[in-house]
Amino acid sequence: MPDNGDATDEHNAHDDGESTNDSNTTSNRESANNSESTTTSEYTGETSYKDENVTIELTTYDEYDTKIYVADVTLTSAEYLKTAFAEDTYGKNVTDTTSDIAEKNGAILAVNGDYYGARESGYVIRNGVAYRDSANGSDVLCIYANGSMEVVKDSEYTADELVEKGVWQAFSFGPALVEDSEIAVSTNTKVDREMSSNPRTAIGMIDENHFVFVVSDGRTSESEGLSLYELATFMEKLGVETAYNLDGGGSSTMYFNGQVVNNPTTSGKIKEREVSDIVFIS
Repeated sequence: MPDNGDATDEHNAHDDGESTNDSNTTSNRESANNSESTTTSEYTGETSYKDENVTIELTTYDEYDTKIYVADVTLTSAEYLKTAFAEDTYGKNVTDTTSDIAEKNGAILAVNGDYYGARESGYVIRNGVAYRDSANGSDVLCIYANGSMEVVKDSEYTADELVEKGVWQAFSFGPALVEDSEIAVSTNTKVDREMSSNPRTAIGMIDENHFVFVVSDGRTSESEGLSLYELATFMEKLGVETAYNLDGGGSSTMYFNGQVVNNPTTSGKIKEREVSDIVFIS
């Protein structure tokens, strides 16, 4: 069950909030940080990756009393921006940690997705396939096969129509944070019962096939977490044209080159929460 940061946190009573961050304790994060520590740690792993199709630069920011992790991603094609289900299975009660799903799929970079399994409705389009076509009135993030991105209302199109339009990935969480390079939320925008400051996960597009994956810590003494408006403001400063809020709270996790980058918080512990799905680069 998601927490209370976003997916279920902010949508159906997830676990805790959005991640945690900042920390004076340095430790090597082996695979998924499954130890139940209450002490945050500082990421000391690799910060870049490059091959003929993918370039990734990882940067850590300290803003709003919160540590924020940004992966700047440039691709030759959107086919390298993929999604994966826990246990490689679409289903309501199928979950695993972001890092485990990432490792099983050979991901270079991954963040948690929209935790579709916490809800009965909301479009689910993954790798060009429509898995769920029931609308729930949410903003839908559409990433197209041409590397562009936009946010639409699910009242405008069916999931099958979006696939016909060339949608490669679609997520039903939200809200939209930035549209047409303008902040799209207000200072009091919340996701269901979510606390104002939480760990957060978001994705944005600077240009076609140029994306940013953003995860913040939160709910710790070192990192307060972000409100949706703070997250939107931060994304706007990164120069995005479009940005969208994914599941947050205890779900918020970033994985890069075999390590968990941030400090995921679940039930007061520095520990990954299991989720339904991830967004990844391979």
